[in-house]
Amino acid sequence: MPRYFTLDQARQLIGTAGRLLRLAITLKQEHERAQEEIDRINHRVSTMGGMFVDNQKYAGLRGRIDATASRLKEIFGEIEQVGFEVKDLDIGLIDFPTLYRGEEVCLCWKLGETDIEFWHGASEGFRGRKPIDQEFLEQHRGDYVE
Repeated sequence: MPRYFTLDQARQLIGTAGRLLRLAITLKQEHERAQEEIDRINHRVSTMGGMFVDNQKYAGLRGRIDATASRLKEIFGEIEQVGFEVKDLDIGLIDFPTLYRGEEVCLCWKLGETDIEFWHGASEGFRGRKPIDQEFLEQHRGDYVE
């Protein structure tokens, strides 16, 4: 069952969310670079019908892949504990579930934005973002107890 945040509660978590997102993005990029290098080595081996592979380098790349995957899993565990949802790691897009007029909606924040200023319906996504207005402020609620 998701936690529902008030706007103020979500705003208090922007610093934590930003830190976790930046770390996850960095780890994902490192993971992808190591995987691309492994893929290049594997491609050269298959197209050349075999070749000498630097086993130490290959093992190091495998170790980096495993380590970054493990650390990413830990980061996503922390994110799950906090209660926000990563929607697009590449751009740092997250949602904080909240309730608006009794329906689940999302407070939407993107890495680099200074504040949470938008919300959208649970099925609308980023393209359905609407500015937070006075009516939203008066009609939304959370149930998350810190």
